[in-house]
Amino acid sequence: MATSRITTFEHDTLTFDVTDEGPLDGVPVLLLHGFPTDRSSWHRVTPLLHDAGLRTYAPDQRGYSAGARPPGRAAYRLEHLVADVIALADATGHERVHLVGHDWGGAVAWLTAGNHPDRIASVTSLSTPHPAALRRASHSLEQAARSWYIGAFQVPYVPQRVLAAGFRPIWSATGLPREDLERYAAHLAHADALTGPVNWYRAMRESHVRAWPVSVPATLLWGSRDVALGRTAAELTRGFVTGPYAFIEIDAGHWLPETEPEACAAAAIDRVKA
Repeated sequence: MATSRITTFEHDTLTFDVTDEGPLDGVPVLLLHGFPTDRSSWHRVTPLLHDAGLRTYAPDQRGYSAGARPPGRAAYRLEHLVADVIALADATGHERVHLVGHDWGGAVAWLTAGNHPDRIASVTSLSTPHPAALRRASHSLEQAARSWYIGAFQVPYVPQRVLAAGFRPIWSATGLPREDLERYAAHLAHADALTGPVNWYRAMRESHVRAWPVSVPATLLWGSRDVALGRTAAELTRGFVTGPYAFIEIDAGHWLPETEPEACAAAAIDRVKA
């Protein structure tokens, strides 16, 4: 068991930045942020987790950490994102860890749990349905309309430049609070910084990770006003969890860690302590 703080971990010749907080002997929980945010997205959630006896490890993921921005989209295939999570679990010194993820972080949490159930104690996904459920729902008009931007992101060079130029108005329109938007903009609102994050979308179809059903205990917390992830995929997720499962719907939008920290923390604490 880790008894000292870690601030970075190494994997695949890359260096990832980590915020390690909470009681040193606390239950280990890895917090995986989404797009286009960073590890600071958890700052309202983590104090509540620490009060419940949980120790949190929040990395800036591949493409977001300054020392982990490999060139080329192949470096962002899902198998690499999953391997990064296992490398962080190794760095904590724990054999098994709990995962909490939002947006893309939720997708990576589902995939990691499905492919490494021996290393993952539970999953709490915020907003994001199981990837297989989302793939099935993408055949519906509802989800296809919400996911239009994924196709647009396949274009080389242009998406990261457009997103960088319009970072504030684009994400403000989705309900991201101004305080958080300014913090993320300082980190990501230029094309070079957004290239890696956008490559997550470009590498999806080239990836070699199976979206297995998840056998570990899992929770999906979903906002009924989510602009990106619709009800069909959220409700289909039940079919891809074989272990204990909870689906929690709340009246909220997409940015749950920023706008609904109490609900996020309660869902994670209930899942971990169950």
